[in-house]
Amino acid sequence: MTTERMNGSLYTQIESKVATIEFGHPASNAFPSELLDRLTNEINSLSQNNAVHIIVLKSEGEKAFCAGASFNELVAIKTLEEGKRFFSGFANVINAMRTCGKIIIGRIQGKAVGGGVGLIAACDYAMATEAASIKLSELTIGIGPFVIAPAVERKIGVSGLGELTLAAEEWKSAYWAKEKGLYARVFDSVKDLDKEIAILSHKLASYNPAGLKEMKAVLWEGTENWDTLLSDRAATSGKLVLSEFTKQALVKFKK
Repeated sequence: MTTERMNGSLYTQIESKVATIEFGHPASNAFPSELLDRLTNEINSLSQNNAVHIIVLKSEGEKAFCAGASFNELVAIKTLEEGKRFFSGFANVINAMRTCGKIIIGRIQGKAVGGGVGLIAACDYAMATEAASIKLSELTIGIGPFVIAPAVERKIGVSGLGELTLAAEEWKSAYWAKEKGLYARVFDSVKDLDKEIAILSHKLASYNPAGLKEMKAVLWEGTENWDTLLSDRAATSGKLVLSEFTKQALVKFKK
């Protein structure tokens, strides 16, 4: 099942100290700004919830994991302020995931593009199916994955980021992503993926939450400047999206 709500859906279920956040959108689980804001707020809320020790992030259906930001909102940007606000959506989510006091496990059942790849990279541990290919296609429309680049680089290194961004029309397989460090494990089926997600999340939920919180802080050391960095990157993308090159590219893409 997938949602038909144009602003998307977001549900959280808490069971045995594990909070499962499930997001959905009819456009291949893309994120309009409203849904990004809801996800940011939900992660911040769960970070303060003592009944939650572990968070699992997943999307609806068995096809795409996430198609990134809303294309309709992208083409509607008219000013620098609107551009920065639009690209700040994923910046805010990534920073919420970074500062969250709980370990976040990503359940990646299908393809991810653009911001969806950034969402995966911001998870502390991600497991996927072999259908979970990834692509960063931003350069093809004259912008770049500037906001999510720090998160992606943190997981797969500068060389991996370069390969992924410069081969902007090429899908990279789930096994490529695992080899680079984006995925911890890759499975043949969603059934196997869900089984291992359940085992790992409940095992981690049984550990000392204070220890998990301290370990998370260690994993994210050196990212303390990201509030400013990702905001600046959002401004960069907001400027580029108004360029003549990007305007023409978006028109062609829309056709």
